[in-house]
Parts: sequence; C-alpha cells; structure tokens
Amino acid sequence: MIVFPAIDLVAGKVVRLERGDRGHMDVYSDDPAAVARGFVSAGASWVHVVDLSAAFGEDGRACAANDEAIRSICRVEGMSVDVGGGVRSLSRIERLASYGARRIALGTVLVRDPAFARAAAARFGEVLVADVAAKDGVVKVDGWREGTGLPADELVSRLAQEGFRHLVFTDISRDGMRTGIDVDAYRHVAAVAGFPVVASGGIASLDDIRALAAAPGAIEGCITGRALYEHTFTLEQALAAAQE
Repeated sequence: MIVFPAIDLVAGKVVRLERGDRGHMDVYSDDPAAVARGFVSAGASWVHVVDLSAAFGEDGRACAANDEAIRSICRVEGMSVDVGGGVRSLSRIERLASYGARRIALGTVLVRDPAFARAAAARFGEVLVADVAAKDGVVKVDGWREGTGLPADELVSRLAQEGFRHLVFTDISRDGMRTGIDVDAYRHVAAVAGFPVVASGGIASLDDIRALAAAPGAIEGCITGRALYEHTFTLEQALAAAQE
C-alpha cells in the first residue's frame, strides 16, 4: 500500500486545515520543497499536494506562490507527485503535467462540469485522479464549502463508467481531526468504483494504516498529514506499517 504524505498549500506555505475550514489553519513550513525532500529521505516515493489557494479561489499572488511551490516539489529527485486543487481546465492539467506531476486530481469540476470531466478522462487517461469528498455520504465541492445533494455512490459509479481509474475518497468529517478511519466506508467506495481507492481523512494511529493495508483489493494507498506534522508517528513508521 502506498503512503502519501500530504502537503497542503496556501500562498506557498505548508498548512493543515480542520475539516477543510480555512478559518482553522495551522502553518507548518514556508519551504514546501524542503518538506518534500524530508519525505524522500524518510523513504516515501509519493507525495499528495493540494493547491488550497486555487481551490478556494484566492488572489493571484497566493495562487502564483502555490504554483511555484508545486514546481519546486516536482523537481525533488525521487518523488512522484500527485497534485490537485482548483484544476478546472485542460490547460491547467497540461501545465501541471509539464511541471512533472505524475497524477493530477479533479474535484469540483467532476460535479459542476461533467462534460469537461469526460473530455479530460478521454484525453489524459491514467494521469487523472477523481478526488471525491463527502460528508454523511453526500458530495461536497468548492473546497468542501458547498453541498451538492449528490450521493457519493452515484458520483463514484459515474466516474468509473467514464474511465477514471484512480480515486481519492475523503471523509470530511474526519479530515484533519485524527479521529481514526472507517475501513468499511473505503471498502464500500472501492466496491462501487470497481477498483482500489486512496483513503483520506482522519488517520490517527499506525493501527489505522495497518487496518487499511489489511483490506486487499480495496485500498491502493492512504494520505496522512496532520498526524505526521504533529509527530503522532513518523513517516518511517507509517511506511513500515503499510507493509505489515
């Protein structure tokens, strides 16, 4: 199982939010590339990067700072980058791919612009990731600030039919809270999708990682952020737990 340490970016800084709330933000570093290099040194081969400034529609200066941060992370040797947040055009996908991103996530547009999502899947195929976030089984978009009334199962099923083969599923109620994970929820999403998913939201302990790793055929990987930054466990320990 892949462990994706997380780098969430606001105005070029590494941050973590509680349940996607911009008003509850902790800043951990102003050097995202250095954070990524630390992940490589610990043994990670992937990193999950989220451009929160783009997702929240922040000003040009904040988005430009994040853009430069993403480029710098993509230049870190030995690191494969999975990046998303505010990706709403084919040109943006092309730009992120030109930086060296290996996977590029679509979120809000999966709901707001299904025709674009279909066109992107047809053109970019395996590069794309469907980033689905839900609370109580209902999809939320625009940086998790807006409800859609759309059942997560319905969206996941549609995306699988349209050709998406990578999926990050975030349990918003648990994200950034270190409350533990619900393995059965991810098993369910994987069954709906028909392929393994990446679990995101609420990893609180190494036992959570072990539980996900023990769900063969359902879990491709897991994303962890706050627990690493607040030293609940080390990345080395997380990587070892994922292989147990």
